[in-house]
Amino acid sequence: MQTSLLLDMAADAFPDRAAIGPRSHPLVLGKLAASVRAAAGFLAGQGGDTVVFLGLNGEALPIAMFASALIGKPFAPINYRLAEADLRRLVVRTAPSVAIVDDDMLSRVADIEGVRIVARSALEAVCAGPGGQTAELPTCDPDIAVLLFTSGTTGEPKAAVLRHRHLASYVISTVEFMTADEDEAALVSVPPYHIAGISAILTGVYGGRRIVYLPAFTPEAWVDLAAQEAISHAMVVPTMLGRILDVLDGRGIKLPHLKALSYGGGRMPQPVIERAMALLPHVEFVNAYGLTETSSTIAVLGPEDHRQAMASDDPKVRRRLGSVGRPLPTLELEIRDAEGNSLPAGESGEVYVRGEQVAGEYLHKKVIQDDGWFATNDAGWLDEDGFLYVEGRLDDVIVRGGENISPGEIEDVLRTHPAVADLAVFGLPDDQWGEHVACVIVPHGIAPSVDELAAWVKARLRSTKTPETWDFRAELPYNDMGKLLRRALKADLIALRQAAEAA
Repeated sequence: MQTSLLLDMAADAFPDRAAIGPRSHPLVLGKLAASVRAAAGFLAGQGGDTVVFLGLNGEALPIAMFASALIGKPFAPINYRLAEADLRRLVVRTAPSVAIVDDDMLSRVADIEGVRIVARSALEAVCAGPGGQTAELPTCDPDIAVLLFTSGTTGEPKAAVLRHRHLASYVISTVEFMTADEDEAALVSVPPYHIAGISAILTGVYGGRRIVYLPAFTPEAWVDLAAQEAISHAMVVPTMLGRILDVLDGRGIKLPHLKALSYGGGRMPQPVIERAMALLPHVEFVNAYGLTETSSTIAVLGPEDHRQAMASDDPKVRRRLGSVGRPLPTLELEIRDAEGNSLPAGESGEVYVRGEQVAGEYLHKKVIQDDGWFATNDAGWLDEDGFLYVEGRLDDVIVRGGENISPGEIEDVLRTHPAVADLAVFGLPDDQWGEHVACVIVPHGIAPSVDELAAWVKARLRSTKTPETWDFRAELPYNDMGKLLRRALKADLIALRQAAEAA
């Protein structure tokens, strides 16, 4: 199924339902569909094989995405936060293409061979034209819906390929058609070039829930917009949630209209979600775990799971707050060892997934196996009740003397120390053990001593999991989606050690 058909179905059934924008004057589904047709006719005449989007969130984003689907061209949103050289290098790779660019970003991508630039204001003018002028659209059988470039933390960014059938399968299997109440609204603060931003458009339109965009995240702006627009649903990453809670707590605000808050995109510290549930008892929390290559969510820890875990005195049930829940019923999920053998409950390995929504493909490179299984490169394990615990990227697992050590396990222990505000654990090269455990701490107030922190870990974990290298900093590096740049910290400590040895 073509993704634009999801919009057509919704617009045909409920043309006057609010789709995007403020509740005072939203863009309704019927007008959205007309704008998409107008944009498609315009873009079809611009040439190129791909439609690039470089800009902030807003109405132009879903219009451009659905219009790209109508004319059978992949839609490629680009990270506008990249440095100039990196940004231009990515845009060059999309040629021949037409690029829709925010007016204040036009100079950043000027004069790139094979890339036709269209100002965002020009596209908006086409959509606002009388009667939504529609040119004759090309007839085609579209295949690739979206190209999403990875963050490129370990090399040149790869273009993840998401085909129409993958995205449509995810939406139809997880969302009931037009079942949202008319007054419901979803606050979207993730950027356009993230899979959560793409899935928010598709699920919002198909489910009938108005989308409200926050162009740039700050916790204060998020809280203000949530209150102003009576937001009922939202998705955040863990670092966002902690900062939002600080603002809510400081202002004494409860956001009474907020019904559901989902989170994902990184490891959620258990103290943060416990604090959120205590501060917002009327809100249903959902942990959604997924990857770009799987068209978004593949496992969910639902509201009832949260409530049961929070209320339980059983450690096995309580620890589920640190899980990502159970796999979606439309998917198969296994934990496998390095040889590809399936592992039983309780044993850690690599997370594998299979299902209709799983793409497992990069441009010019298919990584999904012939039998449909995709290796996620995430380390994790399943408990006896089928709850999935994700320990982080396999590349981040510390191998000390042949023992695999999860950084997240050590981080969870240290987060319970009252003097630790934030931290990162990773492995450093070690001549004797291969790697040893290192930890960077952001203290809360006066920094605790290394001996005190080491004793805290030893009292709760095996001595081999106690960090041997410690560092203290004012803050940790995160990318714009709130992911900890663990490898950047590791490289920094290695460089500092080498400089000290050379001195």
